[in-house]
Amino acid sequence: MTIIALASDHAGFALKADLVRDLAAAGHDVLDLGPDGEASVDYPDYGFKLGDAMAAGRADFGIAICGSGIGISIAANRNPAVRAALCTSGLMARLARQHNDANVLALGSRIIGIEVARDCVREFLNTPFEGGRHAGRVAKLGQMKEFV
Repeated sequence: MTIIALASDHAGFALKADLVRDLAAAGHDVLDLGPDGEASVDYPDYGFKLGDAMAAGRADFGIAICGSGIGISIAANRNPAVRAALCTSGLMARLARQHNDANVLALGSRIIGIEVARDCVREFLNTPFEGGRHAGRVAKLGQMKEFV
């Protein structure tokens, strides 16, 4: 069974709670990394938690949620085991999997509603990586690059 880790900040808490319920009802194993309520928290802390869970192999996929989806995706992507893609449509989620082998879906709770979020999650989880011409490009994403 697929294990899906979810993490959010306070702005993403309600959307995360809805998606946790949806995923559990669909038979997925869910790893809820918090927070446990809507009290103000810092999105980097939860993005880092998600990245750590992915790197440790505790989950197959992750979902990161904050108000815009931007901050938590930046935090999660600090971990080299993460390829987080911020998506605002099912098409973006499908392409993130097909072309980029994204393993974390980032969502903005103030940008999209629950139905678009559900569509993103459905497309993300049901779309395989195409490999082929994309494989070499994705491999480059995992390389450390020194900047001058």
